[in-house]
Parts: sequence; C-alpha cells; structure tokens
Amino acid sequence: MLTKRIIPCLDVKDNRVVKGVQFVNLRDAGDPVELGARYSQEGADELVFLDITATIRSRKTIVELVEKVAENVFIPFTVGGGVQTAEQIDAILRSGADKVSVNTAAVENPSIITRAARRFGNQCVVLAIDARLSKTRKGKWHVCVKAGSQPTDIDVVEWAVEGEKSGAGEILLTSMDADGTKAGYDIELTRAVSDAVNIPVIASGGAGTLDHLYEGIVAGGADAVLMASITHFGNYTIKQMKEYLAGRGIPVNL
Repeated sequence: MLTKRIIPCLDVKDNRVVKGVQFVNLRDAGDPVELGARYSQEGADELVFLDITATIRSRKTIVELVEKVAENVFIPFTVGGGVQTAEQIDAILRSGADKVSVNTAAVENPSIITRAARRFGNQCVVLAIDARLSKTRKGKWHVCVKAGSQPTDIDVVEWAVEGEKSGAGEILLTSMDADGTKAGYDIELTRAVSDAVNIPVIASGGAGTLDHLYEGIVAGGADAVLMASITHFGNYTIKQMKEYLAGRGIPVNL
C-alpha cells in the first residue's frame, strides 16, 4: 500500500475560513493564512484552499490571498474556486499554488482539463467533483456544479473516468450529502470512483472521527483523506490522525 495523505481543507469566503453543512449555515473557522501555516507546521501532507463563493459570484479566486497562504506553507498546496481559464490557472500557479482544481468550468468545457494538463502537466490539474446521490437512479450519483448548488445529469463515475482520460492527475471527490455532517465519508461513492480510475482519489465530505479516516482509505479505496471540521475546531490534531492510522497499519508520513 502506498503512503496515504492527510489533507486539511480551507473553505474560504470573504477572506475567512468557514465551515458549514453542505456549504450552508457557515461558521467562521479562522484566518486562512494562520490556519494554513499551522497545518503545515503540524505535519499535514498537503493543503487545499477552496474559494467557495467564487463561481457563484462569477469572480476569480483571490490571488492575493493565495500568495499570502503560499508564503506560509511548505507543503503541496491546491487552490480552487472560480477557475475558468488556462490563464487563471497560470496566475494561481504563479501565485504559489502547486495544483489547481477545476469543477464547474470543467463540466461546462471539458477541454480546459486537457489544455491545462498539456500546458502545466497532469500533476497540476485536479478535477474536483461534487457528488449527490441520485433520486432517480438507484446506486448512482450525479455531478453538482456552482459549489454543489446546481445538480446536473452527469453520472459521477462516468465523469471521473472522462476526467482522467482528459488529463486530470487527481480527483477531489466530495459527497455533498455527507459534507459537514461528521457522519463519515460516503464509502460507496468513494469506492465506486476509486475502482473506476487509475489516478489518486481524495475522499472529502463527512469526516468526524479517526475511524472515518481509516474507513475512507481501506473501505473507500481513497489515496488521501480531506477534512475540515475536525481539524478547524480542535477535535483532532494532524499528529493524532497520523498516529492513529499508522497504528492500524496504514502507511503515512510521520
């Protein structure tokens, strides 16, 4: 088994880290620069920064804030939110990010994945997929856009496969049904996507206990686990997470 990654997520709105349930009822969780620096120092493997209102408000990700965060973290750093063009990806990478995630723009124009991968390398392109369980197709999930607020008819597993073929180097898979609930990752969803693609899958949405991290990796087949609530509000430290996983036989960077 390859080394698994622990990745805190900074959901950013109006220059502050926030966390809610399914992207609503948001609570303030702190300053993104301070939190990013803390997680970097604590030993997180990577960091994800998502400007969660950029697409809804039709504006670009806050490049200046990304620069400040990048100056204070010394781990791989992924940025997403409102990214629509290769030029914006270029600007974000130049501001200090190591990877850029695309969601709505990729659904609207899948060629952005291919163009970005050719220009910057597959390792820089993360396909973010916000998934909801389908009410009409049993055991299936559909892709949501606009920060999870708008459902589409696109099947999640099929979209993940297409994204890999288009050049995405990684998939950030968020269960909108589980997001912020602390009830655990959607294991069936995570496993379905992990089994369908050959690129790394990051499980996101629902982490509430250390057991959930283990389940996301072992039962879900995830290569990395993303969390927010349980780190922002002091439930667990990165060290506790890694020591727990290592104690259960999961290879992590201690």
